[in-house]
Amino acid sequence: MYFENKTLENITAEQELLVSVMGKNGLECDGAWDYDRMTFDKRFDLKEGRYYLRVFCSAISGDVGNRSAVLKIGKPALGKYYYPHGVEYGEDEVFPKHLVNECEQILANVKKDFAAYGIEA
Repeated sequence: MYFENKTLENITAEQELLVSVMGKNGLECDGAWDYDRMTFDKRFDLKEGRYYLRVFCSAISGDVGNRSAVLKIGKPALGKYYYPHGVEYGEDEVFPKHLVNECEQILANVKKDFAAYGIEA
């Protein structure tokens, strides 16, 4: 499930600030990067299964490896994890309403934190 119109898409920020804001909101990169992109995740273990809130970012300049990148945020997604295949984001998935609400709140907080630095989409 992709979160539409949350106004995080297209926010650009320096890597250090992006990592700080995401971490403050429970979204961690933990090795999910290469030299031109980063993915921030928050894991939810519920009785219904394991879910991930994911925020995809791509470098528009600099290098993620040496922490000099400026990154642009892509469309956030909520996916369900299936062993051993991985995370599915499909429209066929059914996500608990309380989880969707919590993820929307997290994304709103991220937006608010960037706005405090004068950064908006």
